[in-house]
Amino acid sequence: MTQTTSRTSDTQLSQFRVKGEIPVPMLIGWLTLAAIPILLLFAWRSLDRGLAGSATILIVFAALLSINGIVYLASHNSTLQRRGFITVITVLFTYLAVNAIEDGSAIIWLFAYPPIIFYISEARVGVIACAGGLTAVALLFSPLGDMAFNSPYSTSFRLTMLAVLGFEMSTCYVLDQSRRRSKLGLLKLAAEFEYAAKHDALTGLANRREAHEQLEAEYQRYLRNGRPFSVLLMDIDLFKSVNDKYGHHVGDQTIIMVARTLQEQCRKVDTLSRWGGEEYLVLLAETDTAEAVQTAHRIRQTIASTPVNADGQSINTTISIGVATIQGSESVDRLLQRADEALYRAKTLGRDQVCDSGGH
Repeated sequence: MTQTTSRTSDTQLSQFRVKGEIPVPMLIGWLTLAAIPILLLFAWRSLDRGLAGSATILIVFAALLSINGIVYLASHNSTLQRRGFITVITVLFTYLAVNAIEDGSAIIWLFAYPPIIFYISEARVGVIACAGGLTAVALLFSPLGDMAFNSPYSTSFRLTMLAVLGFEMSTCYVLDQSRRRSKLGLLKLAAEFEYAAKHDALTGLANRREAHEQLEAEYQRYLRNGRPFSVLLMDIDLFKSVNDKYGHHVGDQTIIMVARTLQEQCRKVDTLSRWGGEEYLVLLAETDTAEAVQTAHRIRQTIASTPVNADGQSINTTISIGVATIQGSESVDRLLQRADEALYRAKTLGRDQVCDSGGH
């Protein structure tokens, strides 16, 4: 996985949670609650052994973890919480290893570092932290480390510790990558399902359900700011005869051609939807009747001049369009009813027509 892909995945994954997965802030909170009494226990043991300096330092670490938790409860800044926790435990584990706390046995707590760091941080951070940690332990166990810290660890312990720690870090990395890939796969699958639920499979336009949601959203904006919006309700003329004469595959080509025309002739802010079999609805945001009629004529003319190829034969297609603009406090249903009435009038006038709800 490249660095760029990893960053993109981490950003996506941070916003997506599998059912039953523990949120990172909650996990850090639990780890903090578990770590504080353990630190206080070993601080008490250090005091009992006459090691007041070690006891004080362990109490300070417990206090820092507590402060990090309190800051998160006050700010709900998960990034600050995560960075603070990583910093404190990194320094803590370094202290435990260098000072050989508990007769040197406290260094075993380093094995808790890789799974925690990979779970709560980005993969890149986990790799850097673990690589740096393994390098630091190797230096501690080297002759240079002996000169600086006079570590009590035996040669066999040092070799075993480095080998097992390196193995654990590698295993944690592999498992973490597998977890992230699986989660990203679920994220992509969820996005595909969401897209399919909102879009028509043949044209890629919004489906009727999504169009209704966009209509309601635009209606609420209209109630707030008073800026009108319009709808174009359109129907392919004599579509059944196209299917009967040339086959459904040509009918599908015609439907796709109209959808492509709508995408070319409308704005990015407009909602384009397949309303029914050969019906389409276009929601023109913040558009009055004059602008809507102008857009409708442009669409109608483009479709009329764009033939569909049917086994080498060009088939001309026309479309009838009804235009309606929101008025006063009328409902969305009433707006759609007026657009449908305008479409019916365009059909009765001979098709290949644009009619607005005002009778023009």
